[in-house]
Amino acid sequence: MAVCCALLGAEGRGAQTQVLDLAEYDLPFLGRERDRTDMMALERFLTDLRNADGIILGSPEIHGGVSGVLKNALDLTNRDVFEGKMLGIIGVAGGRMGASETLSQLRTIGRSLHAWVVPTQVSIAAAQEAFDPGGEPTNEEVGERLKEIGRQVAHFARLHKCENHLQFMKDWEGAASSLAQ
Repeated sequence: MAVCCALLGAEGRGAQTQVLDLAEYDLPFLGRERDRTDMMALERFLTDLRNADGIILGSPEIHGGVSGVLKNALDLTNRDVFEGKMLGIIGVAGGRMGASETLSQLRTIGRSLHAWVVPTQVSIAAAQEAFDPGGEPTNEEVGERLKEIGRQVAHFARLHKCENHLQFMKDWEGAASSLAQ
C-alpha cells in the first residue's frame, strides 16, 4: 500500500510505474537457484529491475530489520542491476516506533549496490492504522510524504538520464524550486 502510494507520486511526474510483487516471482533462496524454473524466475526479476530507471523499495520492519523476502531478493541481485539508478525507501512497522532500522538497512544496501538513494524517506508507525481498507493513507501528511518519494525518484531518474549536458544543468538548477512545489 505504501509503495503503491509512492508510485502515484512518480506517475504524477510522468513516470511509467510497475509494482514488482516478490511473491509473484517465486524466487529461490540465494545459493539454491538450481533448476530451470528457479533461473527463469530470477532472470525475469532481474530483467524487470534492469528495465527500471528508478526503484522504490518498501519493507515492513520485522525483528528490527528488513523483511527476509526482500533481503533474499536483494541478495540475488548485484551492482550491475542497481548501479546509477535512483532509489526511494519506505519502511512500515506495526508498533509506534516506526521503521528506522529498516530504513537504515535499505539505505546501506542501496549504497552498497551503487544506487542513488533519494533524500526523502518514509517511516510509518502503527501501519495497521495508517491505511484504510482500500489502501489509502488515513493521514494526508503521510500520503503526501509517500508521493514525494515517488516524485523525487522520477524527477532525479529523468535528470540522471538526460543526454544533453546543458539540459541536464538547466533541469538540475531548477530542481530545487520544482521539488518545493
